[in-house]
Amino acid sequence: MAQESSFRDIQISSKDIEVRKIGLQDLWQSLREGYDDFNAKPSFGVFLAIIYPMAALLVTLFLLSDKLLYLAFPMIAGLTLIGPAISVALFDMSRRRELGLDLDWRSAFDFVHSASFAPIMALSVVMAVLYIAWVYMAQFLYFDLFGAAPPASMSDFINYIVTTRRGAGLIFYGNALGFLFAFAALSISVVGFPLLLDKPATTITAISVSARAVMSNIFVMSVWGVVVVGLLAVGALLLFVGLAVVLPVLGHATWHLYRKLVLTS
Repeated sequence: MAQESSFRDIQISSKDIEVRKIGLQDLWQSLREGYDDFNAKPSFGVFLAIIYPMAALLVTLFLLSDKLLYLAFPMIAGLTLIGPAISVALFDMSRRRELGLDLDWRSAFDFVHSASFAPIMALSVVMAVLYIAWVYMAQFLYFDLFGAAPPASMSDFINYIVTTRRGAGLIFYGNALGFLFAFAALSISVVGFPLLLDKPATTITAISVSARAVMSNIFVMSVWGVVVVGLLAVGALLLFVGLAVVLPVLGHATWHLYRKLVLTS
């Protein structure tokens, strides 16, 4: 109880946090700094990044066995919505390097013993709900276009997608929905998770500040979203091996982007 009271007494509010205007050069600098952090402790980044490709593989196997091919892409692509939640340890590694602290990867999980753990978990739940909503909407869209019967095979499914108007509609509306969910995830998480790790704040405050930072830099943050998707796509095309570098670099870079986006009093 004493710890909770202390956290409540010192926590900051949204008005204590100034949102900065940044430029495209700040994005490239954040990526360079993220790569420097990865080079400082590459074994840690590779260790954590294994989680993501393995999760994608397991989801794929599950979908194939249960004839849920139409959900394979949205479920795997949607994992990017919860990526920030599993990148908190990477943020902490960048924070520790910034402060000149020990870079032992076990130390990056010390936040689970801090007062920040509860709001971080709450924001993680928000991201998980967003992911579930995205998968549900993807399924609803497929049923609306093709009916409830699943495709008989992978070849039939691909044929539906590339040769029919309904397939073109699924691609168009599916990507439009995906953009909306991805933008929502970016808006609440790009600053939200680093802020909760860095300062005593509530989940609501973190979401509010993150959304304010994105809306104040809408063009630059839209470019950041495109960069993230592009790098993840390149990593995935390399049979997920590239993600062992791309994911930790993006995680570290997000921390440095947070530093550029906000100024706390």
